[in-house]
Amino acid sequence: MSEPLDQGLIETWRGWIGREERRREVLDAEALRRFAAAVGAGLEVEQAQPPLAHWAFFLPVFPDSEIGPDGHPKRGGFLPPVTLPRRMFASSAMTFGAPLVLGQDADMVSTILDVKHRSGRTGDLVFVEVERVISQGAGVCVREQQTIVYRGAGEATAALVPVAQDIGPEDEAWRPDTVRLFRFSAVTFNSHRIHYDQPYARGEEGYPDLVVHGPFTAAKLHAYATRRLGRPLTRFSFRAVAPILEDQPVRLTGDPATGAFQAIRCDGAQAMAAEAG
Repeated sequence: MSEPLDQGLIETWRGWIGREERRREVLDAEALRRFAAAVGAGLEVEQAQPPLAHWAFFLPVFPDSEIGPDGHPKRGGFLPPVTLPRRMFASSAMTFGAPLVLGQDADMVSTILDVKHRSGRTGDLVFVEVERVISQGAGVCVREQQTIVYRGAGEATAALVPVAQDIGPEDEAWRPDTVRLFRFSAVTFNSHRIHYDQPYARGEEGYPDLVVHGPFTAAKLHAYATRRLGRPLTRFSFRAVAPILEDQPVRLTGDPATGAFQAIRCDGAQAMAAEAG
């Protein structure tokens, strides 16, 4: 385990709390159509928008000179320059208001709500909470609170060993392969190498194979919950629990009565927990 983080450094990062970033862009139908294709939704986005459609817009864009060795943007800027080497999208809670209107301007205000430090069995963890509010005109379309976690390199992830599972009649199977991972990386402009560079994922970050994007799994769970509930969702939250690897079967399951949904890996472990309503 590495040396504990210096408290003064943590307080420096906490100085980012309250920082805002404002962006405006036209919500392009073709960008949303590409996102819909990547998540397996219908392409007639003018009639029915795909799950978590707002993730098709306001993508992070950095010049080539500002990309780090892992494919993420270099540390600093809007987010605090946390020095821990691993960065992951850990969780999100969102509410949906007015529908997105394609072809029109939209505004997004991002705010750093908190920076928290925890010490656990595997070492230091830093959690950065970011609120993103997307609006058009006077109406809020989406309010989302994301949690990004930074951690040390940690131990290598063991290979998954499939186990027999009881498949419910309403469960759905999903098997994200290399092509689907590439398409999702492309459509979200996500260059983190664990999703497309197998030698890097194995040699540098200790995964047995390419890693499925957490937001990709979340989009699949959102779509599944919508089908099970039989109506558009007004709220959705998720928490990533364990990594999903490429070309491994995933079981989507849940209970509409409680609004609890899950993505279960081939080894029977819960990979993502979600709540929908």
